[in-house]
Amino acid sequence: MAAQHEPYRIVPFKEGYLADIWTTAKSIFYGFSNTMSHLFRAPSTVQYPEVDVKATLPDRYRGFLTVDMDVCISCRNCEKACPIDCIWIEDEKLDRVDIIGNNGKPSKKMLYPTVFNIDLGKCMYCGLCTEPCPTGAIHFTKEFERATTDFHNLYFEFVSPEERADVLAKSAKFKAKEAEAKAKKAAAAAAAAAKPAEGAAAPAEPPKS
Repeated sequence: MAAQHEPYRIVPFKEGYLADIWTTAKSIFYGFSNTMSHLFRAPSTVQYPEVDVKATLPDRYRGFLTVDMDVCISCRNCEKACPIDCIWIEDEKLDRVDIIGNNGKPSKKMLYPTVFNIDLGKCMYCGLCTEPCPTGAIHFTKEFERATTDFHNLYFEFVSPEERADVLAKSAKFKAKEAEAKAKKAAAAAAAAAKPAEGAAAPAEPPKS
């Protein structure tokens, strides 16, 4: 049985070859009209770095990361959120103090970092570390002028050796104070438990016949 063919159909202009040509021509015209319009505009070239003039960067520009250690509470949210583990934090416990974060929110600080390092050579500037920070301690700057041929220059330590030594010294005193308080509390509890036993009356002797 011979195969049946569909009847000849005239393709409308909007679906045909000429319509594709027209659409392409319009796209080229729009593109060139935008390009040619710059011939009649004032030049806006920034003479950088020959002249100390920098372009205006957006408010949410992601430059290099920095950390405000004064409001960092060592919650480690940034370390946990980093998908490539380029943040390393160590801390010690001290007396709790009330602080106001960079975002204006009050917070409690009892953990003080002894190590807060960021390897910006691995950082992919995703911004995931800045979002969960409760105090706004870690944030991006607009600085970008740190091109280097040595990756060691992109490894930043935000706690100096002197600050680390100071926190460790204070932590040793704090731990000694806590241990002393626990010892006194345990001694008081033991003394309180011994008092009823000492004050208990001796059993009475049976009467003699």
